[in-house]
Amino acid sequence: MIKELKYFLYISIIIIFFTLITKYYFSDKNKKYSHVNINFFKFKMKDNKLNLPLLLSDTNNIIIIVNNENKKNKKNFKFWELLY
Repeated sequence: MIKELKYFLYISIIIIFFTLITKYYFSDKNKKYSHVNINFFKFKMKDNKLNLPLLLSDTNNIIIIVNNENKKNKKNFKFWELLY
């Protein structure tokens, strides 16, 4: 008898919890608050976007091509010989 009451209490608490959560989530107050918050952050992001400084590119002609074909001290690595 006590075991059934305990299960009933657990199930009823879970059901009450989910009903209160859904009631709050779908309430007009929550929708209004979230809409105001979203609009505020959109406006804030737009304002921050306008105040960002523009950085000029300084990466022109920085690539240097190195020619290693003429290197005389080229060391040959022999991986398979290391295993033997």
